[in-house]
This record gives sequence, structure tokens and C-alpha cells, in this order.
Amino acid sequence: MTQDSEFDVVVIGGGPGGASAAQYLIAEGLDVALIEERLIGGECHYWACNPTKSLLRPIEVLALAKAVPGAREAVGEGQLDVAAVFAKRDTIVDHLNDDGATAGLQQSGLTVFHARGRLAGQREVTVTHPDGREETIRARHAVVLATGTRPAIPDVPGLADAHPWTNRDLATMTHVPPRSLIIGGGVVAVEFATILAGLGSKVTLLARGDTLLRNSETVASEMVTESLRRKGVDLRFHAHPSGVARPVAGGAVSVTVGDEYIEVDEVVVAAGRTVNTDSLGLETVGLHAGEFVAVDDHLQALGVDGTWLYAMGDTTGRALLSHLSQYHAVVVADIIAARARGRQLADDELIARDPHNLPQVVYTDPQVIEVGRTESQARADGFTVTTSTARYPEAVPDLAIFRDGFDAWAKLVIDADTDTLLGATFVGPEFAELAQAATLAVVAKVPIETLRHVVAPHPSVNQVWNPLLARQRGRTAE
Repeated sequence: MTQDSEFDVVVIGGGPGGASAAQYLIAEGLDVALIEERLIGGECHYWACNPTKSLLRPIEVLALAKAVPGAREAVGEGQLDVAAVFAKRDTIVDHLNDDGATAGLQQSGLTVFHARGRLAGQREVTVTHPDGREETIRARHAVVLATGTRPAIPDVPGLADAHPWTNRDLATMTHVPPRSLIIGGGVVAVEFATILAGLGSKVTLLARGDTLLRNSETVASEMVTESLRRKGVDLRFHAHPSGVARPVAGGAVSVTVGDEYIEVDEVVVAAGRTVNTDSLGLETVGLHAGEFVAVDDHLQALGVDGTWLYAMGDTTGRALLSHLSQYHAVVVADIIAARARGRQLADDELIARDPHNLPQVVYTDPQVIEVGRTESQARADGFTVTTSTARYPEAVPDLAIFRDGFDAWAKLVIDADTDTLLGATFVGPEFAELAQAATLAVVAKVPIETLRHVVAPHPSVNQVWNPLLARQRGRTAE
């Protein structure tokens, strides 16, 4: 082993979390190696969050224009320029090229390996280069696992052979399939349905259960369901394919659902994720391959001796959200840097505080913003709760300023014992920016009585808070 083969920290996985953690650690004066097999920036930047939201944005803007008098007459029955939509998406994802990102990291002092990394024992990592050459590098202080997840393909006869689209294919598509079928009923599935229908595809969606967004508040699920139906999406509940066939490569796909055969141009799988730990060498440190890496609130891997192995983001299974990975990047960098300087951390020092505090936005029409716990989750966790709900524009008539057909709903879940917010759900057009205020209230445990003194500017969408926080003398704990 040469001197160049030893680093203070080795980060395996160059997605948004891993790359950010490596940058923070470099800024702390540590010598860091970052190993990424594909593109620096990871799934979110190239094949998930960023490209899908760039596809969604023109759909949202055109719908908004058609809902605002004056603008509606200007756009008329205008349709999207799909080629321009794809061109903007390509710019956002850097044309699937990470040369600029890699160069920037290297200029900061980071050593970047475009290779596969796997654990080879305590503080050791085997790096396998694209040409098959292997080398072993060692970490003086820490190894960070940030390898993320990949799309799960259901075990349906013929599905894999039919080469279904996953998020990677949809995010980088160069044509809109005239007919598409989506397998799944969760967040990714409803977002994909919104994109494909908005770009002109005739969409069929197969949901295994009896509802979409089964972990969301019931009204949120109902509003998204109604919206997708209005857009022409054929929703099938309690539906699961029993067989898939694509007789001709690149040709039509036949999907068997019960006694029916549905012919489409592409099948899109949105049925969960598989963690990328099956080839990570976890067994060399006593962990199970192919499973999430359980961590404590210092993001330190459980079941491994010492304080050298950490995991973050999707790899931990705490929540499969890019913004969680970026948050974990800050936390893990602070912890590793502190310990590298010899600091002994107490159990509650520098810990991650993400459980039950996270925001999520479901980019459908309407958008669904969820922060913290739903009512059912709060009750299941043993809290005594009160709730406050409102429908809009009825509760705030001036919201009709923003568009015709303004339709929204919101709910607060409140801890009856402490009078603090446990969770919030907002469902409405262009509602994503409401997430931060709710997240702040949940994380900081701001009393409802204090929130009543936070004045929302008029007119603004922030006024949805007003009826939710108004004193409700009839509200009682249940």
C-alpha cells in the first residue's frame, strides 16, 4: 500500500449526499476520497428529482396559464413544445455528463475514483476500476456508505424481458409513448402519471391496493385521485399484472391484468426501490449484504465495532429522499471532523434529528406537501392529538385571486399535551413552498399559541395557515 492509498475519509457513493459530505470534509481540512461508479451527482441529479421536475414544470405553468383569465386567452388551446421541454431537461442534467462536477471536486482537493467501491474489512475499501484493475485504499478515520437505491422490478412473468421503463428511462426519455402503463400507486407512480398525461400519453395506472398514496392523509389521496381521473388517467385499483409480453423488440407491450389484455407502447415500473448494498462488502464487517445499513443518530453503523463506519441517506432506509441525504451530509461531516480532532461526543451531540421531522412534496396537480406525522401515524405512536383542517378557497376567499378553480385543503396534527405541531399536510396548486414553514414549526416544536402570532402577508398562499391556527373553541382531544 502506497502513501497515496491512504485517506482520512473514504466516501463510497457520489450522489447528492455523498458528494456533499466529501466536500464538507475537505473544507474541514481532511484528506478525502470519493468513489462513484456512474456519474457524480447520482440518481437525483440525472435520473430522478431534477429531470422529472424539469419535465413537470412546463406542464404546471401551462395549466396555470389556462386557469388565469387574460393568460388563458393568450395561450388559447396551445400545447407544450415537447422538444423544448426535453432540451431544458437535458440542460438541467448536464447532458448526462459529469466532467464539470468531477473537475470542480478535484479542484477542491478531493480525490475522485470513477470506479466501484466495496468494503474489504475494517477501514479498508477495494476499488475496482472500469478496466478491471483493483487497488485497496485505507481510511484513517472513517468510511461513509452513500450508495443509494435502484428501481425494484416486480417479479412478474415476462416483465424484465419486456425491458420496462424505470425512473431512469422516463427521466431521460426522448419521445412520449402514445400509450403507457404504470405499475405502482405511490409517490413516484402518481408523479409519473402526471408527467406522462401532461405530455400527451394515454396513461393506465395499476395500483395494488384500494387507494393511491396510502401513507398520506385520506383527503390528499382522494384529491390526487380525482385530479388524475380528470386528466384522463385510467386508474385500476386492486390490480396487478400477471404477465407481460413484448413480442418484437421496441414494439407494443401486452399486459395481462385479470382476464384483460392491455396493449401499450411502454410499461413504466414505479414499485419501490432496492438498496445498493448487495455488492458493497458488508459481510466483511459483519453486516448483511443487500439490506439497509441500520445507524444510530450519529449515523454510525450499528453492529460494527469502533466509530469508523457511517451510512447516510437512502442507504440507511430512514427515508428515501434526496434532501435527507443532503441533510445527512452536513451531520456526518460534522461528526467525523469532530472525532478526527479527538473530540468525544455525548449521545445527544451533533445528532441527526430527521425522524418524524421530514418534509416531502408530491409533485402532482394538486401538489401534496407532507411534514412530520399524519394523524394516523401520530395516534399509532401514542400521542393524544387534536387536528385542525380547512378547505380553500372557502376558508380564505381571496386565494381565488391566484387562479380560477382554486381547490385546496390542509390539516394540522397537534400534540394535545404540549400544544405543538406533530405534522401538517397541505394539498393545493403551487403549494410546495409551504413546506419549510411547517418543517420549522415541527422541528423547533413551536407552540401553536406562538404560531398564531406569525402574520401571513396578504394576499399570499401563506394565508392558508390563518384558519388552521385560529382558535377553535370546540376542538377537543380525542
